[in-house]
Amino acid sequence: MDRPAVVSARRSPSVPDYNTSTSTLAFDQHFTTTAKGLLLLAEIVCGMFVWILVGGTEYFYLSSLCWVMFVAILFWIVTVCLFIIYLTGVHNRIPQIPWTTLSLCLNCSATALYLVTSIVDALSVSQAVRGRHNYNCWAASAFFAFLTTLCYAASSYLSYHAWKTTEEEQ
Repeated sequence: MDRPAVVSARRSPSVPDYNTSTSTLAFDQHFTTTAKGLLLLAEIVCGMFVWILVGGTEYFYLSSLCWVMFVAILFWIVTVCLFIIYLTGVHNRIPQIPWTTLSLCLNCSATALYLVTSIVDALSVSQAVRGRHNYNCWAASAFFAFLTTLCYAASSYLSYHAWKTTEEEQ
């Protein structure tokens, strides 16, 4: 008395078949393999190390380290936003913004401010007792601040060449 189960696959005519994906953002998979993408990633990682290492100490007693935190967090946020803009291709969808000029200005200002910040960070290491937690963290943050400065300088160089070629094309 086994009866075969019959399943009817009826489709309601009143429900249209729509594509549920409405995203218009593209993901550029190859951006992270370019020099610009790798430098942005290096700036994000090294900049994050700077503010994490300083933020994990009692930096608020030294106004110079408050400056280091300000610059590190400011440019980290701006760089993360710029990375997302380039990664998702938003820069191609908004041609009214001169992205090469914006990138050049951002990278040059970040290089100059990070150079001052890394020097201030390195000079602040002498305020801590050698071998203690603050000393080790501040010394490591000074190293990463100089490394971040080099990354921003390399990005400035690439941005300058991109800006120069777009100016020559016009």
